[in-house]
Amino acid sequence: MKNYIWQNPEYPNFTYDKEIVLLLLAEVKLKQGFLLGKMAGVGFENNNTALLNVLTEDVIKSSEIEGLKLNEEQVRSSIAKRLGLDIGGYIIVERNVEGIVDMMLDATQNYERKITEERLFGWQAAMFPGGFSGLYKIIAGAYRDDKNGPMQVVSGAVGHEKIHYEAPPANMLQKEMNALTDYINNDTETDLIIKAGIVHLWFVIIHPFEDGNGRIARALTDMLLARSENSSNRFYSMSSQIKKVRKSYYEALKVTQNNSVDITEWLKWFLENLLCAIENSEELLKNVWQKTEFWQKHKDLILNERQQKILNKLFDNFEGNLTTSKWAKICNCSQDTAARDIADLVKKGILEKSGDGRATHYLVVY
Repeated sequence: MKNYIWQNPEYPNFTYDKEIVLLLLAEVKLKQGFLLGKMAGVGFENNNTALLNVLTEDVIKSSEIEGLKLNEEQVRSSIAKRLGLDIGGYIIVERNVEGIVDMMLDATQNYERKITEERLFGWQAAMFPGGFSGLYKIIAGAYRDDKNGPMQVVSGAVGHEKIHYEAPPANMLQKEMNALTDYINNDTETDLIIKAGIVHLWFVIIHPFEDGNGRIARALTDMLLARSENSSNRFYSMSSQIKKVRKSYYEALKVTQNNSVDITEWLKWFLENLLCAIENSEELLKNVWQKTEFWQKHKDLILNERQQKILNKLFDNFEGNLTTSKWAKICNCSQDTAARDIADLVKKGILEKSGDGRATHYLVVY
């Protein structure tokens, strides 16, 4: 029989090579500080835009890691509504999407709150309204049992399954989760970024629920990263990075789960990919920085309310091309008024015309 990490007599007293880990940690903190410093200058409204973009990406990618495709418009609308952000109207959102959004927002916006059994049960139940995962009835809002056999990670066709990992039996879960939540709530010695990596791994090792374990592990990670920054503002997505390197993510977990309590390789993987997540935030936040630079450059420009409204929208996930008719519809004005507004911005060098005839539209001049 294969020995798993939770069967090691030293578990859960994890160890790691401090020289390797602390060197990477210093690099992460440097990048983290640079990003937070840069975002400090974008203003309240742009901070909210960044938060909406990143949380939307995080929810979608965390689900995609598990093979689930969520509707991006629904996710964005649900997050905006809960945060009280104006996106020009909200749409109807499916219950399972709302549940995943609720979990992520509770983890990141209430990052200082203690982790309790009740809170974790709420997170898991919110993802499975009605107690179904797809077509299958599951235990929701409580720890799994072993009535249908042990919790295993398997691959391969029926009759030829390969077991990659087997989690602790159900009769160990209460003790295991008590130890984990005690560590999350009461440990003050471990750096919070390293703690995020340890908690992610530890939760996956335990696999306390019948379904939803991966998404909850990543929510706990985001919560502890928010604590490390003492901020509910999220400017990078660890889930987005994990989705990009999904194969190596599962490989890193597999190697560590089947090994000793030395988790150096896992923490090395975690910190290297956290570093990538922070570096890749530029793509997620590009429109926020462009918007900030644009208004700083044109701070003395005299514009009417309609012009300000449209220019702000152009930086906030504007759909399609800007045309005279679209301007009139958004601003609830006549075509003639829209044409005059646009002509004024073209004259001021803010917009430029592109295309001819019916294909005529306008672009922002950066």
